Amino acid sequence: MEVKSAYYSLPPGWIGRDVNVQWDELHVRILNPNTNKLVRKHLRQKPGGYCIPEEDRPKKMPVSTAQLLRRAEHAGAQIGKFCQLIYQQQGQTGIRRILGMHSLIKKYGAAAVEDGCATALDIGVHEYRFVRRYLERRPHPQMFLRQIDPLIRQLTEYRDFINLKTKEQPQ
Repeated sequence: MEVKSAYYSLPPGWIGRDVNVQWDELHVRILNPNTNKLVRKHLRQKPGGYCIPEEDRPKKMPVSTAQLLRRAEHAGAQIGKFCQLIYQQQGQTGIRRILGMHSLIKKYGAAAVEDGCATALDIGVHEYRFVRRYLERRPHPQMFLRQIDPLIRQLTEYRDFINLKTKEQPQ
């Protein structure tokens, strides 16, 4: 359930049902619409935050989550470790961030994301946002000129040729 761009959980039997909600600066109260009795009370979260009590979290890791984490591990050891930490710290709410890591792999390549994850792990930052910004700000290898064809001469040869020709011409 969403209140002011923050998300709050309902007990499993209440998912999909209509409820009454009251909130103030400190709490969000979820009420049974028939009896107006309190179903759940949460502390207010900042926008984008989640409040999911431990009893509402799944006891076992869903198969789809395990597959997602295996794909991350297969992409790179640091990527796998980083995604595992996201899941350990954030649980099911971290799945979107792990999916975001897979999108970064498609966009920037596994080697670049592996480097970003290694950097994040080294400095102790376990946030998807850090890796995304790290990749956005680092220069792309395609932007640099590389000598990839043997027919392309070294720039020093061109420089020497131009110097030789400018000395030969009478002024």
